[in-house]
Amino acid sequence: MNAAWYEKQGPARQVLVVGTLPDPEPEPGEVRIRVAASGINPGDVKKRQNAFGYGMPFPRVIPHSDGAGTIDRIGQGVARPRIGERVWCYGAQSHRAFGTAAEYVVVPSSQAVPLPDGVPFEQGACLGIPGITAHRAVHAAGPVAGRTLLVQGGAGAVGVCAVGLARLAGARVLATVRSAADAALARAAGAHEVVQYGGCSRDELIRDLRALAPGGMDHVVEVAFGANIEADCEVLANDGSIAAYATETATPAIPFWPLVFKNVRIFFLGSDDFPQAA
Repeated sequence: MNAAWYEKQGPARQVLVVGTLPDPEPEPGEVRIRVAASGINPGDVKKRQNAFGYGMPFPRVIPHSDGAGTIDRIGQGVARPRIGERVWCYGAQSHRAFGTAAEYVVVPSSQAVPLPDGVPFEQGACLGIPGITAHRAVHAAGPVAGRTLLVQGGAGAVGVCAVGLARLAGARVLATVRSAADAALARAAGAHEVVQYGGCSRDELIRDLRALAPGGMDHVVEVAFGANIEADCEVLANDGSIAAYATETATPAIPFWPLVFKNVRIFFLGSDDFPQAA
């Protein structure tokens, strides 16, 4: 099969190799997907660049955890009707060596999700990490129906999913975005209220959010933990919570006492593990 891979970490132009590798074969409980679209996420880039400091997890890595395509082969124990099924997949390169940047990928059958006929493969390949991260972040502290939820960065891949999932779950959803174009995306996803932070100060952002939610936010989905934690603390209600899935600095400062006095719970989460409850 044709594939892209790397055997050392660094800039893409220096380490990525495009060539041919043997076709993978599914083990028991696995399916093989003929890949039609491969989704790339920030985490894929960070793994290749060794941004997390973990080094090479395997001697050779085919990147990308998300993708979509058609099941063409199954392992022992998988129901035969799955052959020919259109699917999107997630976690292909989570704790595994070979992801979706190839003609074929093998994943556990449970991680190959049926894709409706009307949904293009390109869209299916974008669902995995953004959708799973958003779902876990929205529901990290429990049910959100009737609660006020803030999505920081509501026009990003995770943010748009979080806005939509929170709206479907019955929350009142506020979102922060950079621009008017981003505001339109967040509103289309289901945000009840949108605040643009581009060109405004931190104090102005806090003022605008407080005006929209005088009682405070019950839960915050956070994309830039280090940059926003102080503002989050300012707008959170007592007993509120934060679900942080990204930060611009690896060692952010935390306003400990203000968080303590508000009894704030903070959840740090990723998308490389897949608890059944999520």
